[in-house]
Amino acid sequence: MQNKLKIINDPVHGFIKIPHEILFDVIEHPYFQRLRRISQTGLLSLIFPGAKHTRFHHALGAMHLMFKALETLKLKGIKISKKEEEAAMLAILMHDIGHGPFSHALENRLMDDWHHEKISILLMTRLNEEFDGKLDLAIEMFRGKYHRMFFNQLISSQLDVDRMDYLKRDSFYTGVSEGDVNVERIISMMNVSDEKLVIDAKGIYSIENYLTARMFMYWQVYYHKTAALAEHVLVQIINRAKYLVSQNLELDAPSNLKYFLIKNTFDEATEEDIRRFTMLDDMDVFQAIKEWIANPDFILSKLCKTVIFRDFPKSIISSKPFSEEFIQDQIKKTNNHFNIRNGQELVGQISRALLPYDTDKQPIFLMNKKGNTFKLEESENQILFGCMDYLTEKYIAYFPREIL
Repeated sequence: MQNKLKIINDPVHGFIKIPHEILFDVIEHPYFQRLRRISQTGLLSLIFPGAKHTRFHHALGAMHLMFKALETLKLKGIKISKKEEEAAMLAILMHDIGHGPFSHALENRLMDDWHHEKISILLMTRLNEEFDGKLDLAIEMFRGKYHRMFFNQLISSQLDVDRMDYLKRDSFYTGVSEGDVNVERIISMMNVSDEKLVIDAKGIYSIENYLTARMFMYWQVYYHKTAALAEHVLVQIINRAKYLVSQNLELDAPSNLKYFLIKNTFDEATEEDIRRFTMLDDMDVFQAIKEWIANPDFILSKLCKTVIFRDFPKSIISSKPFSEEFIQDQIKKTNNHFNIRNGQELVGQISRALLPYDTDKQPIFLMNKKGNTFKLEESENQILFGCMDYLTEKYIAYFPREIL
């Protein structure tokens, strides 16, 4: 009989235990194994060469942190059944199972208006049928509908184990130390009050450091102007490919990708949609992009060369939107330089916005020694909070370097 209670060696967290056999069964399923071929951070490795880690890595790490958090809560006297522990670990293990190629970059582009969480629920439901209903409670927690709120919060909130893992993991693989969150300290400060997740008041500085680290990681890594541009170009490539296919032009592409380039309506996912999607990964998209470099369509070829040869357009970042006059001037120069009419597809501006901490959306609560709870922003000991509760937005204009 196969031993399913494995230990996995992870470069970020060390040894990760698989304490329940159903976790191993889900990990071994083809739906989950596909995550080995889905980048955690899209094209970020073009800017930070070490960022080659996958959604598979991240899901295992988040599962590990869930286990550690539940162990901490049990030591503090919180009653957690084996069934609840198993379900919470399953829910966070599967939370990204619906991600498509390059994760967030192509969200909604291959299956229009289908967010990855919607596809995750669909795939979880399929897995639940295969495992004879053993995932019922996990799905309930993933949906945020379990009556013990702290389970839902550990899966999805402003202080969930998902965020804690991806910040620490992305920091490790990019080499950006500002995101290296002390997750062990934060987890050790977790507690439960009235079935809701709280943090022991003495852990306030660890929480402020966590929020600050997240803010730095977004502006220094995820929203880095070249990283944002790389993601935008990837979306443009798929948009251009879908447009050309809609004009009955033949495009070479792996069959599963080609299926989604042709099909535009996904009101309800069919068996064929699901079969194709669960076989689709980064490799399909990269193979197509390499093929399209030689495509006679100038725009598609130019965009694909941008990714494969890392030949990005010139980009300028600003705290204010660029004027329409400036953008139109760059379009005109682009049209003249390349002798084309659709230069607007190579010029434009994108924006990125961040609210480090939302005081209204599932705020973080602290608990003092008397058992009284209060919001993070109400603490008289907070130091950095004033930097975190307002929205910051930046704008990035881009245009071909050839027109400089």
